[in-house]
Amino acid sequence: MGHLSYEDAKKGVFKGFWLLLIVTLIEVFVSLAGKGYIPGLEFLEDYKMGVFAVGLIIAVLSLYKAYFIVYEFMHMGMEVPGLRMTVLMPMLLLVWALIAFFSEGQYWNDSRQTIIDKNNIQLEDHQNKPPKKEDTKKIN
Repeated sequence: MGHLSYEDAKKGVFKGFWLLLIVTLIEVFVSLAGKGYIPGLEFLEDYKMGVFAVGLIIAVLSLYKAYFIVYEFMHMGMEVPGLRMTVLMPMLLLVWALIAFFSEGQYWNDSRQTIIDKNNIQLEDHQNKPPKKEDTKKIN
């Protein structure tokens, strides 16, 4: 691929600008709709599937923007495949690490909540039971 003329390069930059602007505006609209700020779309915040769909749409659009920026503006699309893999593999490991850390954090949060719930049940049981005779005897 040869060098672009100034006018062609300028057209490419503005094309990228408008594309990123439109995708960002769609993300903002979807976010506002998901939170119930758009009249007529308040139902999205009441359903788990609606919240999941909003999150999925935002994630996909954000990944597309990241791909476009790396591919076009950082010229990764014009590089040899070996260099692309050298850049993309560590990024995939970072994504894997984020998924692993979030799932591990969720496990610890759930475990912590289970322990708190069990402690509350034991406290309630202990407070509601009358003391045993053995507990009231003095040890001589």
